[in-house]
Amino acid sequence: MSKITKGPQPWLCPMPALLIGATVNGKPTFMTVAWGGVANGEPPMVSLAIRPARHTLLGIRANSEFSVNVASASQAREVDHCGVVSGARADKVAQCGFSVFYRKLSTAPLIEQCPVNLECSVEQIIELKSHCLVIGRVVETHVTDNCLSADGLIDFEKTDPLVFLDNPTGKYFRLGAFAADAFSVGLELR
Repeated sequence: MSKITKGPQPWLCPMPALLIGATVNGKPTFMTVAWGGVANGEPPMVSLAIRPARHTLLGIRANSEFSVNVASASQAREVDHCGVVSGARADKVAQCGFSVFYRKLSTAPLIEQCPVNLECSVEQIIELKSHCLVIGRVVETHVTDNCLSADGLIDFEKTDPLVFLDNPTGKYFRLGAFAADAFSVGLELR
């Protein structure tokens, strides 16, 4: 097997298809982010790479709050819409039929239809070249009750999260088949 050099690329996959919420000019709006992930465990933090021109970033900067809404695979149309339509020119909440709610943070709109919602306060925004790296501290997590296991933990299989694969054609997928048990299959190599 040979390797082909492709130059520097941020090719990690899969990427979560996340709906990021903020309040801009007093109205909730949402954008799609695929470049997001866990940034820290204690305290819990997430990171998002957002282009500086994005309308939702205005609300994140102005209010120092945002939400991360983990969409299910059945919401691919809404996720895609929030990524290709600007909140500066459209009411995405109305167009997508989102039911918006607020809890601890008054300017971090949450989407009722999403199985997982994180309320975040801005910890830091790092200005990079093409993107701003937004680091947010998770202040509260909301999970739809039927996505919890019997012992009250989140069951990610039940959330049916939507993921994005950029190459070669840019498509959304749901999680695939079970491959192995984590924290144990590797022990077989000892």
